[in-house]
Amino acid sequence: MQHRIIVLGAGYTGATAAGRLARRLRREDVAITLVNAEPDFVERVRLHQLAAGQDLKPRPLRAMFAGSGVELRLAQVAGVDAGRRTVTVADADGVEELSYDTLVYALGSGWDAQGVPGAAEHAYELAGRSGALRLRERLARLDAGQAVLVVGGGLTGVEAAAELAEARPDLDVALAVRGGLGDWLSPKGREHLRKVFGRLGITVHEHADVTAVAADRVSTADGRDIPAAVTVWTTGFAVHPIARATALEVTGTGQIVVDATMRSVSHPDVYAIGDAALVMGPGNKPLRMSCASGTPTAWQAADAIAARLTGGRLPASTIRYFNQCVSLGRKEGLIQYVTADDRAVPAVLTGRLAAVYKELICKSAAWGVANPTLGLPSRRRRVTRARAAAAAGPRGVRLP
Repeated sequence: MQHRIIVLGAGYTGATAAGRLARRLRREDVAITLVNAEPDFVERVRLHQLAAGQDLKPRPLRAMFAGSGVELRLAQVAGVDAGRRTVTVADADGVEELSYDTLVYALGSGWDAQGVPGAAEHAYELAGRSGALRLRERLARLDAGQAVLVVGGGLTGVEAAAELAEARPDLDVALAVRGGLGDWLSPKGREHLRKVFGRLGITVHEHADVTAVAADRVSTADGRDIPAAVTVWTTGFAVHPIARATALEVTGTGQIVVDATMRSVSHPDVYAIGDAALVMGPGNKPLRMSCASGTPTAWQAADAIAARLTGGRLPASTIRYFNQCVSLGRKEGLIQYVTADDRAVPAVLTGRLAAVYKELICKSAAWGVANPTLGLPSRRRRVTRARAAAAAGPRGVRLP
């Protein structure tokens, strides 16, 4: 009997984990099902480009996983019963319950209005393809000189502001940040960011804590009103809510608590990866929600599952950071080198070379997902019934 592995979500982490499992395990021994609501893989790190009017290369999941041994199921995940080891999915044909022996939870995150009045009603988001397309359509209807305000000074906000300003120099693009512009960067990084923003004509509102969003403006905690025909909200992400409704141990934010192999501490047959998991990195600091964090968690989980099913050696690598890659339009970039726990060091790479570097990172990430059975050489190992049973463990029993 095949060991049933279900992977929920086909973003960077879920698609990577499914493909890696297919490379590690014999097809006769496992049935790998990848559940996703959309038929295409979405390059989330390029959604600001999509919103700015650029067309992204289509990446149909069926074509990507054809011949890999991974079965694609296009459906919405409606629920997870970790006690019964079932997943409820819904599609045009109705609702169905799928049983699993091992579950990989990779449903990721969406945008987070953070309870700010008016944000959900009036702001646009970049956390998903539908949101980026909605913003793209709205921007196309703006007249020259109208104001676009990006709220949020993290990587998403900085990249979105630069991309929009470069693509639409006729618009008045501004960025509102709670602290200082690029305050997570090194002095050289901040200097370069300010230089590029100045060249692109982006107005920066620093120390602007947005407390309300209206159709034509935002309000800040210090009493300012900032005009905005369009407000783009990039202040953070919220994890998919399904995990919170299960018996899995989760944090206050809804992230699943896992060990170093991405295995749930409460349910040994469940693994969580990417934004859905609380993963501790160097210095005992939680990894931030990002592709840079998520992809290594997918590798770790897939290798750990394969090892437990086949009697191999568990992965012992520590997930760490090396740099932060920031696109500043199509011609400029910023690579901020960081410590293992994500603190900026003095070294940076800037300019056209940094833009090329960032583009290579994005292309390699997409290539890795689009070619699930290629890449690193590996030997498919046999799964034994005893190891499969041991890997799943007793239901609902907390691991030591």
